[in-house]
Amino acid sequence: MGNAKQTMFGFLSILAITLLCLPTDQSYAHCDTLDGPVVQSARTALEKKDVTPVLKWIKREHEQEIQDVFQKTLKVREKGIEAKDLADHYFFETLVRIHRAGEGAPYTGRKPGNAVDPAVALADKALEEGSVEKLINILNNAMAKGIRDRFQHARKTRKHADDFVAAGREFVEAYVIFTHYVEGLHADIKGKSVHHGGGSEVSSGHDH
Repeated sequence: MGNAKQTMFGFLSILAITLLCLPTDQSYAHCDTLDGPVVQSARTALEKKDVTPVLKWIKREHEQEIQDVFQKTLKVREKGIEAKDLADHYFFETLVRIHRAGEGAPYTGRKPGNAVDPAVALADKALEEGSVEKLINILNNAMAKGIRDRFQHARKTRKHADDFVAAGREFVEAYVIFTHYVEGLHADIKGKSVHHGGGSEVSSGHDH
């Protein structure tokens, strides 16, 4: 019995040290957030005491590691509210870290839900509600405004672009911003951008 208590204490100590030593870099992806789909799947798995919902987020070769941590987490959760919270957060951290590693992307710790891009939050909501029309309208309006604003500025500065050097340079700057914005949008539409950081972050392609 004494050995069991020492083992449990050791596990809890590792949990605490892991959480205290998390990096604080502000680079993030949607899956890093507390409200993201990975952590939501983890909450569901813990409540059901079934690891299945989280396995879709990781590579096959990482399944055993996650299953081992999951079982340890379930045992620690039974030791009280504080132990439960600590164990849950450790499981979330481990799951998201391994998920990100499977994408070849860096992991810098979980972020609050408000760190998520509003468009991504709307995309999640669209999936939940079964309709994408609101998301399409919002993105279409934002894209149209972005194009119009840059177009108007480029057109305005173009009028005197050849009159003197300063005016010409102002036009060139506006022209580059406008055309790169359009180019970035076109690349996204054609599907050339990819998911997440480290060679896999969705390309903004804007305002170069």
